[in-house]
Formats: sequence, C-alpha cells, structure tokens
Amino acid sequence: MNILIINHYAGSPEMGMEFRPYYFAKEWTAMGHRVDIIAADFSHLRRVNPDVSRDFQEEIIDGIHYHWIKTRRYEGNGGQRAITMAQFIGKLWLHTGRIIKDMDPDVVIDSSTYPLDTYIGQRIRKKSKKKVKVIHEVHDMWPISPVEIGGMSSKHPFIRVMQRGEDSFCKNSDRIVSLLPNANEYLQKHGMSPKKFSHVANGVVLEEWKHPGSLPEEHICVFRKCKQENRFILCFFGSHTKSYALDYLIDAVKQLPEEKLAVVFIGDGIYKKELEKRTEGMENVFHFLPPIPKQSIPSLFEYIDAVYVAAVNNNMFRFGICMNKLFDAMMGGKPILYAVNAPNNYIKEFNCGISVEAEDTEALKVGILKLLALPEEDRECLGENGRLAALNHFNYGALSKKFIELLETEVKEMKS
Repeated sequence: MNILIINHYAGSPEMGMEFRPYYFAKEWTAMGHRVDIIAADFSHLRRVNPDVSRDFQEEIIDGIHYHWIKTRRYEGNGGQRAITMAQFIGKLWLHTGRIIKDMDPDVVIDSSTYPLDTYIGQRIRKKSKKKVKVIHEVHDMWPISPVEIGGMSSKHPFIRVMQRGEDSFCKNSDRIVSLLPNANEYLQKHGMSPKKFSHVANGVVLEEWKHPGSLPEEHICVFRKCKQENRFILCFFGSHTKSYALDYLIDAVKQLPEEKLAVVFIGDGIYKKELEKRTEGMENVFHFLPPIPKQSIPSLFEYIDAVYVAAVNNNMFRFGICMNKLFDAMMGGKPILYAVNAPNNYIKEFNCGISVEAEDTEALKVGILKLLALPEEDRECLGENGRLAALNHFNYGALSKKFIELLETEVKEMKS
C-alpha cells in the first residue's frame, strides 16, 4: 500500500518535532508499505530544518520518502505563520497532478495541526485515476483552540477559513483519527458520521528504550547527592512554562518536611528564572538542571523515585489529553504524581500512580505524602503497572498496527 502523509510540521529524531508522522511511517515502512511525507522546509518546532533549494526536494530518512516544500520563515503565531500555511497548501493544490504521478497514493493522511490540508487529500482523491481513501488526523482542536484559548473572535476571517476546513474534513473524510479520545461528539456536530471516528494515541518508541543515551555528569551528581541524604526524588522533565503547574508543586513542597524530599526540575523555559527565585533558600530541596536529549530520558529513571505530570485547568481538555511526557513517565516504571483534570485518566485506569485535582496545592501535598508513605514494594507495583500499560497499549509498534488496520479496512471496502 502506498501511504501519503501530509503534515506541514513533520520532523524526525534528528530534526526534532513533530515526531508522530515519522514514527508511524517508520513502522509502516518496516511492514512493507511505501510511505511518503510532504512537509514544509521550515517549522518552528524543529531543532534543525532541512537545507532545501526547490519544492518537492526529496530526502530519504530511514526508508521514508520526505518531500520538502519551500516556505517562508516565521516567528510566533501571527500573520507570518498564517502566510506559510497558505503558501504550503497553495503549492500542494497547484501540484496535485505531480503528487499523484510521483507518489501514486492509495491512502492520503491529512495530518497538519490546522485543518486546511483536508482540501489537498480531497483533491487527490477527486483527480486520481484510481480510488483513494482520505483519512484526516486530528492533533489539536482547530479552530476552537485559538478562539477559546487565544481569544480570537469566531468571526475573524482566519477562524472562518479554518472552520470551513474543519467542517469539510468532518463531512468528506473517509475516516477521522483523533489523538483526543473525547472529540467524537464535537466532530459529529460539525458533520462527522459517528462510525468514521477512531482514537489512536501517541506513545513511546521501544527501540529508544533499549539503547538510551547517558545522562550528563551534572545531573548524576545531583541525584547521587540527594540519595546520600536519603531523599525521595520527585522529578519533572520538560518545558518550564506556567501551563505545567510547576508553581503549585513548589507551594505544596514548601509545606512538607525539608529533609524527606528532593524535587528536581529538568528542562528550560521562560518560567524557569521565576521558579528559581521562588525556591531561593531551599536549594537542598529544589534543584534546577539543564534539559537533556530525548534519547537520554530512559536513563533518567535509574535515579529518580517518582515523576510529576501536571497541567493547569484548560477547557480544551474536555476533549481529552495526550501528553508525550506522560507515556515516557509510564514507560519509565516509576509512580506518577498526576494533577490533570481531563476525562481520560490513564493513572486511574492503569493504577500507575496517584491522581489529584489540578491547581490544588493542598491536594498535591496530600498526594506527595501518600507517595512517601507507601511501602517500597507498593511504589514498585505502581511503576510496573505504568510500564506494562505503555508496553501493551502505548508503544508505536502497537499503535502503528492499530492505525494500519484502519487504513487496510478502508482500502478493502473501497475495492469490494
């Protein structure tokens, strides 16, 4: 089967985010399918962008055929980014014939964060001489996210264009695959048939856990010092932003006996200096370390006792939540202190940690005390529950099989 993924921001482990298209494509390539990815040559999410001199310049990465589209560079989420969206979609619209001729897809997966790439999938289906199935993948809820979170008016021209795109993929896609398990009802209101909806989460790459990178010596020294002081190490890794409710954790820990706990923050971000200021005088409890490469995350769990995963309340979470760091935390085999209000709660579902209300300092304090009071074997059991859940349900090998079965079902129905 020839699979075409259209994702404006697709990356790779070497380039950086977005990883999901790469991980699925690599698995499907290993199964014997041909996978093409069309992406823009510039993305604000990548660490490194490809050096591209022409549109549709091809690069093969781990057997995956990447085709780069030249777009202008931008910063932030303003008008310049909107222009690159139009530029990317416009070029694919103009060169649909070339895409059909060169890639000959059986299935097109529209996978950009914003919904406009549905028009390209539908155009390929219409112009192709053979029957083509169009799958739309929902990453974020656009355009409702910029309206509810960003404060944009629903009457803004940009939002109206995006809304037409969402309505179009709801009505015209052969199947819709969502990262968010509770988006079904909302999408039905915009024209989706209930039978078209499927949920496929993010996950972990088992190969990365078999051959992890090492931790920097700076990090190891801090962990060893904490252990010498017989401290329980609670770790957060990721971007230091207000959205991850790190201030609530600090306020909760300040109310606990200093000699029992060490809280280690690994990462960077605009909020880091403020957090460091809030913990002045408590350097024996709070430790701030630089970010580590993604491939080194598995090594982190050799040194820590539990992981903090949290988020501030967000009305968009009513559709569900899919945090990459949660799946890493589960795979790490350590109990998770989880403070997120969302309808899907894997901590409760798989009994792999302690779940408390978001944005609740007192609840966090109680949760930490529960973790500290648990016998070692009980904490190990919680961690093992998370690891087994990640292995069985949230690894890209299993997820790619689930996804490809959906694609194969669509293709079989088309041929019958």
